[in-house]
Amino acid sequence: MSDTNKTTDVVAPADAPVVAPEPVTATAPATEPAAKPEAPVTTAITSATEPTATATTTTAAPAATETTGDAKPETEKEASPLAQLWEAAKNHGHPEIWGVPLADPANHIPSQIVFQKYLNANDGDLAKARDQLIKTLDWRKKSDPLDLVRRMYSKSKFEGLGFVTTYVVDGKEVDEPEEREIFTWNIYGGVKSIDETFGNLEEFINWRVALMELALQELNICGAIKPITADYDPYKLFQVHDYKSISFLRSPPHVKSASAETIKVFAQNYPELLKEKFFVNVPAIMGFVYGFMKLFVAPKTIKKFHPMSNGANLAKEFAESRIKGLGEKLPAEYGGKGGELKAVGKEPFLTAE
Repeated sequence: MSDTNKTTDVVAPADAPVVAPEPVTATAPATEPAAKPEAPVTTAITSATEPTATATTTTAAPAATETTGDAKPETEKEASPLAQLWEAAKNHGHPEIWGVPLADPANHIPSQIVFQKYLNANDGDLAKARDQLIKTLDWRKKSDPLDLVRRMYSKSKFEGLGFVTTYVVDGKEVDEPEEREIFTWNIYGGVKSIDETFGNLEEFINWRVALMELALQELNICGAIKPITADYDPYKLFQVHDYKSISFLRSPPHVKSASAETIKVFAQNYPELLKEKFFVNVPAIMGFVYGFMKLFVAPKTIKKFHPMSNGANLAKEFAESRIKGLGEKLPAEYGGKGGELKAVGKEPFLTAE
């Protein structure tokens, strides 16, 4: 099973051209001496804002410059993509995404990060980014993930299945986002009862969302001090899915349904939050999982996925991290020297029932 991120859209009328009719000459009756011709009279059609030509003017006023239907006044500038996403969010009304209270991205860096992630997820396509953003706002209004992360979940169904760990530079106050790495761990090999854990799809998705929101709290976008760009974004997570002891050949339909729904929910509502995802201790056959992923996950996100048959090799994958010795900080079963997940990780709240 997988979740991804990776990880959501006004002109002046043209002036009438000026037309000057032919001069009209007045003629006296036949029985009277011919009257002196009157001066030619010129009539001009003008807009309301232009002066009307006088009777003594024999030259037509110059035509007003015509404008096309798409032209905009020089003083009017199109709002930036980030500003337009902010406008869409204001019009929607839901006040937050990922715990970030949405505000003007021009002067609120956490909001800039949120909106920019939706643009990045859609390769800068504003219409697609707006559509995904609105769908996320709809989903968050309906599902209320901030409430889900505060709920209690069944200990018998979910204990030991999901953790969040945070690793920072030793002995240093963390100010830079690059000096902190957040991991989410899904230990599906620890499922005690497939029917209990996956039997209630809504309950499983709620627990899975709570785990993700817990990780976002650790990521702390709300406290971000650096804006992101299309090329620079350190506000992302590592994800590890451990499939030890799982047999995909015997997965019942409700397990596959839970996997498919998780992928759809996370692909839609958590874009550009994935740094890399590691599938460890995977069986030789896990085709149905990748089949679901290809349906809902962008190809550039699929490239971040790394299947590994031996989970003990995971620590070797982090040699280039800015956090010195990051691999050694991982639990021993993943090749490190750190404490067990139960000792160092955080779980969603659990209750006996």
